[in-house]
Amino acid sequence: MTYPTPATGGRSELPQTRPLSQVPFPQVPFTPEPTQVPAPAPPAPPAQAAAPKKPGRDRYLDLLRSIALVRVVAYHLFGWAWLTVLFPSMGVMFALAGSLMARSLSRPAIGVIRGRIRRLLPPMWAFSVVVLALLFLGGWNPGKDPDSGGTWGWIGLFNYFVPVGAPSFPWHLGDKAGLLEDTWPSQAAGPLWYLRAYLWFVIASPLLLWAFRKVPWATLLAPLALTAVVGTGIVTIPGETGNAVTDFAVYGGCWVLGFAHHEGVLAKVPRYLAVSCSAIVMAFGLWWASGHLGPDGWDLNDIPLAQATWSFGFVVILLQYSPSWQELPGRLAKWDKLITLSNNRAVTIYLWHNMLIMATVPIIDLAYNLPFMEDARWSGALDSTYMLWMFVLTWPLIALAVLGTGWIEDLAAKRRPRLWPNGVKKRAHSR
Repeated sequence: MTYPTPATGGRSELPQTRPLSQVPFPQVPFTPEPTQVPAPAPPAPPAQAAAPKKPGRDRYLDLLRSIALVRVVAYHLFGWAWLTVLFPSMGVMFALAGSLMARSLSRPAIGVIRGRIRRLLPPMWAFSVVVLALLFLGGWNPGKDPDSGGTWGWIGLFNYFVPVGAPSFPWHLGDKAGLLEDTWPSQAAGPLWYLRAYLWFVIASPLLLWAFRKVPWATLLAPLALTAVVGTGIVTIPGETGNAVTDFAVYGGCWVLGFAHHEGVLAKVPRYLAVSCSAIVMAFGLWWASGHLGPDGWDLNDIPLAQATWSFGFVVILLQYSPSWQELPGRLAKWDKLITLSNNRAVTIYLWHNMLIMATVPIIDLAYNLPFMEDARWSGALDSTYMLWMFVLTWPLIALAVLGTGWIEDLAAKRRPRLWPNGVKKRAHSR
């Protein structure tokens, strides 16, 4: 702002006359007029300020979660080990959950933990009731289980309802030539390990977030160090306790990376540096895996340290390039409804997909009873494409599970039950 320059002091140049006496004209003191300083301009009205972004879901993170769910279904169906390298779904899912948990912890921790547990347990209860009913109908007696029989066998059923540990189940039940393979209990109850690990992370999050804000890099790298101890055989913890600790260590780095994403720590790291360091960590993971291949080859799920380092570096790159979309851009927009649906029913899809994959077998087998299947060409064609038909049929069955049990997720979240929450009505209402 330019202020007017005040009048100059000193002698006043007034016109004079020179009398005969040559007496000088007396000096008249000059007092400058007070400067009129204009009042400062009023601040700009709030309407002229840049409006903050409207809070809402990050569609980029929603897209990653949807891809992770599809990859999990494909892996459990086809069993391709290279899928664990192509896209480490579990690490991505734990990172996304960690980011959302850090966002929620702006509120009191006790209420956040209680809310997370409340949203997790009811869908799990519905699933567990069905699994236990099938196990008991198949003749399983937890008290006589050879691995964990007696009183502990019955106590182990508690983990079907509160996943503090691994639930007990028989490794074989029924007949190999029966409707389902005799290993179906392990396949049905297998996904429950994720809920156990998720519950542990939720409970530990207030302490982990506090530690991350105090010593971010030490907290970020500590899970990798722990994995190097408990995931390589240096220290062996027997039983399911060891499995739980190993899972916590393997995916702990990804969970804390979710904190770093939400807190803006990753954004402060130059992209070239983050990507370069991630590539080195991932290369180490592949090198370690090459010398510790399990029965399924390059399946990183069998190699804890390789899984931890590969997932860590992969997640860093994904979050470094996070564009924070409010809406899906370009061609991705046509998948908006399915991505919204899968995110609203992520727990339901994850819990039920393994059982539904097994349910496709007796359905497809009915095709062999068709008259034209007596021709070897038709039966051979079905044999060669059997897995593909399983993959195709799994998704309609998942849709039925979403319709039949997905609304429980809404009740758990204290929302109005919805049968098919793909976001269509919500967006129409907002328009």
